[in-house]
Amino acid sequence: MAKGEGSESGSAAGLLPTRILQGAERPAQVKKEPKKKQQLSICNKLCYAVGGAPYQVTGCALGFFLQIYLLDVAQVDPFSASIILFVGRAWDAFTDPLVGFCISKSSWTRLGRLMPWIIFSTPLAIIAYFLIWFVPDFPRGQALWYLLFYCLFETLVTCFHVPYSALTMFISTEQSERDSATAYRMTVEVLGTVLGTAIQGQIVGQADTPCLQDSNGSALASEGTNHTQSATSLKKTQNAYLLAAGVIASIYVICAVILTLGVREQREPYETQQAEPMSFFRGLRLVMSHGPYVKLIAGFLFTSLAFMLVEGNFALFCTYTLGFRNEFQNLLLAIMLSATFTIPIWQWFLTRFGKKTAVYIGISSAVPFLILVAFMKSNLIITYVVAVAAGISVAAAFLLPWSMLPDVIDDFHLKQPQSHGTEPIFFSFYVFFTKFASGVSLGISTLSLDFAGYQTRGCSQPARVQFTLKMLVTIAPIVLILLGLLLFKLYPIDEEKRRENKKALQALR
Repeated sequence: MAKGEGSESGSAAGLLPTRILQGAERPAQVKKEPKKKQQLSICNKLCYAVGGAPYQVTGCALGFFLQIYLLDVAQVDPFSASIILFVGRAWDAFTDPLVGFCISKSSWTRLGRLMPWIIFSTPLAIIAYFLIWFVPDFPRGQALWYLLFYCLFETLVTCFHVPYSALTMFISTEQSERDSATAYRMTVEVLGTVLGTAIQGQIVGQADTPCLQDSNGSALASEGTNHTQSATSLKKTQNAYLLAAGVIASIYVICAVILTLGVREQREPYETQQAEPMSFFRGLRLVMSHGPYVKLIAGFLFTSLAFMLVEGNFALFCTYTLGFRNEFQNLLLAIMLSATFTIPIWQWFLTRFGKKTAVYIGISSAVPFLILVAFMKSNLIITYVVAVAAGISVAAAFLLPWSMLPDVIDDFHLKQPQSHGTEPIFFSFYVFFTKFASGVSLGISTLSLDFAGYQTRGCSQPARVQFTLKMLVTIAPIVLILLGLLLFKLYPIDEEKRRENKKALQALR
């Protein structure tokens, strides 16, 4: 859902010199005349925060709607759609470290070192995003068209969001100001997920997507009339997707302009005093041999896969299994609004009762409602209740990984006190595994629909397709959630261990 909001912040730290990351460890200098603290205005913080919206708005629209768009509007066959979704997500996973490496080699310009990437990637990203939702006139080359522009957009949006996340370290030299700006950013990013779901869902939901009824014994003239009406209705649906793409693209541009005009990138004074950083592969070997990190990744990998399966197949499930063809956009909005309002509650809960307890209660709270959906008959009121309950679990899954990763890093630093600058590896490889797994889940689920006999543009689907969708949205996520929670039993950092690590780190520093 949310595509891993804290991820680029972590990986972006790799763009910074090691000396900056170790700034807190330098011995105190001889006292000089106190510097005036650099304050960021509320306007500066808001302009910075707005820059986080494009990634979330476009990510939500693609995550919830791309699969049903490819199958029912663009009429790509299910096998080709599974290739597009898998390769696009897998490519997105690989571009994060690649773009980060390229940015780290960039020179300082009059606009800064990060801002040129944001400015010049924006118009190209807008074009690529718009073309994802355009149906070309050559049916035989459609799969290649969507694969090309999906991968291109994911590359360009990474070129925007990775430097944007790194910009946190260059908007102020005061840590308190950076923290405050980050809080503004996270608020806007959460609102961005709601905005993306609402815009795409409400615009597309107004169009009556045409479907083909079984025409046993229908008259030829009637078939021709139905075909003409269907073609007209399909064109309206395609135009609705283009309109939604245009609105979201406009928001992308507006946010990029506000960010560029309202935020000034400052050159870090320590850039000329870099220490020799640890080799990437040595740091990777140390990180991947750290037990708590491996167990945390494994646990969240299974639970993330569960929610990704629900996200990717939810529109098809509502349309064909539950029969709510004209309601799924409202159900999506209910999920995202519920998640938005419950994030502060989970933040309070994990500080009050501990993070492992929050994981068990927050993630497992989706299971009874998924079981209810698996066995109930179509009921709109119950489905809305389940959507709200799912949003509560989504909020926990959204927040908890980024709350627990710092605890793992603290534990690592205690065991490897000489290994500095490894923080970006912890964050970026969590993102890599999550995005790659997302591609696998979408590819396999779409391929499963192909094997089950999915009928493109059908008003209804065969019983095997409906059963497959029910398995993908209910039973498979339940199994993955239970496996993930079982792995969390092996995760060794509870609240007592976390407090011990905190005291030990304070003594070490």
